[in-house]
This record gives sequence, structure tokens and C-alpha cells, in this order.
Amino acid sequence: MTTPRQLLADARLDAIDARVLLQHALQVGRAWLIGHGDDVLPAERIAAFEALVARRRNGEPVAYLVGVREFYGRDFAVSPAVLIPRPETELLVELALERAGQGARVVDLGTGSGCIPVTIKLERPDLDVSAVDISDDALAVARGNAKALGANVVLYLSDWYATLAGQTFGVIVSNPPYIVAGDAHLVQGDLRFEPQGALTDFADGLTHIRSIVEGAGDHLAPGGWLLFEHGFDQGPASRALLAEAGFADVQTWTDLAGLDRVSGGRLA
Repeated sequence: MTTPRQLLADARLDAIDARVLLQHALQVGRAWLIGHGDDVLPAERIAAFEALVARRRNGEPVAYLVGVREFYGRDFAVSPAVLIPRPETELLVELALERAGQGARVVDLGTGSGCIPVTIKLERPDLDVSAVDISDDALAVARGNAKALGANVVLYLSDWYATLAGQTFGVIVSNPPYIVAGDAHLVQGDLRFEPQGALTDFADGLTHIRSIVEGAGDHLAPGGWLLFEHGFDQGPASRALLAEAGFADVQTWTDLAGLDRVSGGRLA
């Protein structure tokens, strides 16, 4: 006679992870779980939870196991085809929203799950928002999120600017692959299960940032902003690249942990 309370006690997982997995296995909300902690559960639901627990113990990210991750107060569908949205990236969204003029065109390069452009569009319906990704599978996830959340975002299959010829924007944003090849984090935790090509450039971590900075001048309107996320130790290099490309107001913003997270500049 197994109950939710017993399953959580025996899971040997982080308490929040166990609760989220049990809610998913039972297809119930947190309030139900609190109110029915001593209910006897059917065998198939117990088996479903135990299978999820085994996969989590093996290291699979909770977000992939339940198929969703919260970002900017909304739930976004995720799969192993895309990076898991992280709260640090919300800074990039906030900076873009602050710098986008009324009715401006905004594009997200390497959109993955679509959490950045979908959030920008929902927060600012006046903006004309589009996004690109080199992966068909990633675009399918982004397209599903845009539809589910009611965001009118135009999506392109593109290697950075390749299919954006002739288009200009008021704001360009990106969370590109920036982890240095061989970084120990790539074989630890959730990163082991995320798409490696969306995490690292398999080089010095700046390959894609260079491409984004070098191509931005052809696609920004006068006074437009380029903003991109990067590693905690890549602020100086990012600012140098922006300065070399002729950007003004070049700066780096820190995340809630006080680490360099986003750099950007304005097209002079």
C-alpha cells in the first residue's frame, strides 16, 4: 500500500526533484500532492515514478524527464534537441526589452527552445520578433512553444545571419555556444545530456561570438543594439570584439551571482 509520502521519502533524490517527478508521474499539481499524501497509489503510477527516479539518478535532467522548464514565469517545452532554459538568461531578455524602441524589429540568433524571442514578444506585443536556429529539431521545439504560448514569432532555419540577407533590426540578441572545448563542466551534471553543439564551439569559446559581432553591422539599424550571453570569464574578450567592430556604449552586465553574463554595444 504505497502512498505519495512514502515514495518521496524513499526516492533518495533532491526533495524538489522528487516532488516534480512525482507530480509528473501522477499528472497532478502540487496542491493535490499536499492534500493526498496518504492516498494509496495504483501500481502503474508507482512504476512510472520509479522509472523517472532511476533516470534522474543516472543524471538525466529533470527538465528533459518532465518535458518542461520555467523561464520568465512561463513554462516552456524542452527536449534533448535544445538547451534547458536557465534563469541567468533572463538578464538578456530584460536588457533587450529595455533597449527595444516602440515597434522595433528584434531577432534572436540560435534560439533553441525559443524561450528568448517568445518571452520578448509576450512582454512587448508591439515588437516585431523573429529568431533563427541551425537545427530543424530545435526550431520544431521553438515553434511549438510559440504556438502554445500565443506568441507571433517568425522562425528561420539559418546559420546565424545566412538567411537574413537584407534584413535589419533594432536589437539582435543571442545566447550562442560559448563553453571552451575540453571544459570539465561539459562532462558533468545536466550538460552531459544537452546538445554539445549548443554548448561549445569545440574551440576557444569565442568562435560564434566573433561571427555574431562581425556580422551584426550589416543587420542593425543605426543606433541598434547587439546583446549576447557569454561565460563568466569572457567579458573582457567580448568587449574587445565589440570595440574592434566599432560599437559604442560597449559594456558587460553581471547576473544575480555577480558574474559577467551579457555584453553588448550600440551601432554608432
